[in-house]
Amino acid sequence: MKSAVRLTLGFDDIESALAVAAAVAIDDDRYIRTTRRGRNLIAEATADGPMSLLHTLDDYLACISVAERTAKEARPRERARRRRA
Repeated sequence: MKSAVRLTLGFDDIESALAVAAAVAIDDDRYIRTTRRGRNLIAEATADGPMSLLHTLDDYLACISVAERTAKEARPRERARRRRA
């Protein structure tokens, strides 16, 4: 039995969505396809059965999590404003 799913993941800004999409799209194979529309990533996945699909999504979401944390850490921190006395 073929199984399929479509995920839409929203990000705070386009830069984050771009960074995460670039990181995970490298591993897109015949099982999953990642596209970006604005601040959203759309992942469409297929597998031969529900358990295979579950494993595919588990791997994909783990990669999303790592890419998101990495993109966040790689951003330059904003300088804190000093209060005037």
